[in-house]
Amino acid sequence: MAVLDSRGRVLAAGGVIVHDGRICVIHRPRYEDWSLPKGKLEADETFEAGAVREVSEETGLRARCLEELTPHEYIDRKGRPKIVRWWRMSVETVEPFVVNDEVDQRRWATAAEADRLLDYEHDRALVREALALIENP
Repeated sequence: MAVLDSRGRVLAAGGVIVHDGRICVIHRPRYEDWSLPKGKLEADETFEAGAVREVSEETGLRARCLEELTPHEYIDRKGRPKIVRWWRMSVETVEPFVVNDEVDQRRWATAAEADRLLDYEHDRALVREALALIENP
């Protein structure tokens, strides 16, 4: 069951993982898209904890939250309002990727590759925002 806030929005969190100048992007076979790792919060979970958990579950990476990025609000596929809070994340441990129920590929992409691969403009904008923070701290 989705966790909702007082405004009835589904709560989710995710990360833009930057490691050695590359961005982690994922392929979701259910939607046939390339995206950034994210997912819905669990009960009593903070946004930051949810971002770390979702990144781990979808990518196999142990990461930590750095700066918070611009949140994204939209109507989900079930017609519900949803808010996703995002963080630029750094990698603490890189584990081999294992295909799972939600993600069948994890790829390390340059900024230009990520811009071409990612299916959603809001994901491309998040990557640009995260990289700008590195270039202009």
